[in-house]
Amino acid sequence: MVHSFSRRFFLTTLAAFSASPLAARPVKKSLRPQARPGTPRLPSAEPIEALLKRAKLGGSVSCAVAEIGSGQLLEGRASNATLPPASVTKAVTALYALDTLGPNHRFRTRIIATAPIQNGVLQGDLILAGGGDPTLNTEGLAALAKTLKAAGLREVRGRFRVYAGALPYARQIDKAQPDHVGYNPAISGLSLNFNRVHFEWKRAGSGWGVTMDARSANYRPEVSIAKMAVIKRQMPVYTYQQKGSTDHWTVASGALGKGGARWLPVRRPDLYAGEVFRTLARAHGIVLPKEKVAKSLPAGTTVATYQSALLRDILRDMLKYSTNLTAEMVGLAATGVSTGKLSTLRASAQQMTRWAKRRLGMQQGKFVDHSGLGDASLLSAQDMVAALSTRLAREQLPAILKPITLRDAKGKPNSRHPLKVLAKTGTLNFASSLAGYVTTPDGRVMAFAIFTADNKKRSALSKDQRERPEGGRSWNKRSKALQQSLLERWGQLYGAG
Repeated sequence: MVHSFSRRFFLTTLAAFSASPLAARPVKKSLRPQARPGTPRLPSAEPIEALLKRAKLGGSVSCAVAEIGSGQLLEGRASNATLPPASVTKAVTALYALDTLGPNHRFRTRIIATAPIQNGVLQGDLILAGGGDPTLNTEGLAALAKTLKAAGLREVRGRFRVYAGALPYARQIDKAQPDHVGYNPAISGLSLNFNRVHFEWKRAGSGWGVTMDARSANYRPEVSIAKMAVIKRQMPVYTYQQKGSTDHWTVASGALGKGGARWLPVRRPDLYAGEVFRTLARAHGIVLPKEKVAKSLPAGTTVATYQSALLRDILRDMLKYSTNLTAEMVGLAATGVSTGKLSTLRASAQQMTRWAKRRLGMQQGKFVDHSGLGDASLLSAQDMVAALSTRLAREQLPAILKPITLRDAKGKPNSRHPLKVLAKTGTLNFASSLAGYVTTPDGRVMAFAIFTADNKKRSALSKDQRERPEGGRSWNKRSKALQQSLLERWGQLYGAG
């Protein structure tokens, strides 16, 4: 039995794209929209150097804007300088996955039995086999458990095993990140809840009540694969140690207050998924032994399947929410298909670099991962606008990129701003990027890329400072203001073309 997980398309975005110059056929008479009465006007175009001086960023800026049809560079500033692209990398990863796997690709998680189920009893092994689905959650495991119950299974006499070898294992995406950040989890072919566990604490008398669970919309199964101890101290807020296959955390009591919650990364996602599935199966009356790891995929009969949404929809969410794990897993899956073998994360990123040079015309690009979390990735604005101008990008990206709402003079979101932007943002400590498509009031569409970084400040940060460095938020705010100023300059200069 196959469970299909689908999400509603972003209809308004798609409708806007289907009517935009990116998708429309040539017409004999101009259909460029006329500005409505009262529509805010673009500010006068200031010189780029004046915009940079006002931003007070320090460091480096690489920017470029190009005509979407021809790819002709209209303006650039240090456009061939390479800087960390941060999460703009995910736009390249999305194209890599779409080109290699196809937009209708689905990932499948299976339950395999090595013997027939007779009178509710399986004399052989039961295997939870991951298929590289980056979006598998507790709801999906519950659907698999429900299917097993419908098949009449009550007891497994053999072993319960988990298989995660569809993708290579990595303990974390980027070793330079703090241990406790949820955006830097382990990678595995069997993943659950973006490989994060939910830590919640509530004041209870003189102490705190603590839970660690794999919660979703309808389920909250507690787990033992991750444990938390509250320690009387002020700093550090978290410590981490792996003991065997269990994640052992401590948290400073002085940081807890009355209550709260956050997601912490999981380092053994295969066993995490196995434990949660065993709990959900028990809720359906199916008794499973404790999960063990299968190093190779056992032969057997598939008795239940859970499939993901279409890749196109997965990537739309990835670009909207900037989920690092999704980027890494779909990138690894694409490399597996293109090379016919499993690759390490670094080797897979190198394969994407070669693909980007061949398919997107990126001459200087260098990727060390698929998410942009590693700051050793480098990209120039000129290469990015060249990529955005390719036919592959023009056909695939506008339907899945996030609409970016620009701000008014007071810094508030302005839905009536005369520029319409579809783009991917990227943020690291003292590095901020934005790349995509901007449509001017008269309907002209341009590809743009803006990369900013202060590598001196970045390199001075310790590992513990990387989550919320002093001055990082204000620097990022100034960078985003510069990005909007550059877009407004380009809209004013080239909007009447």
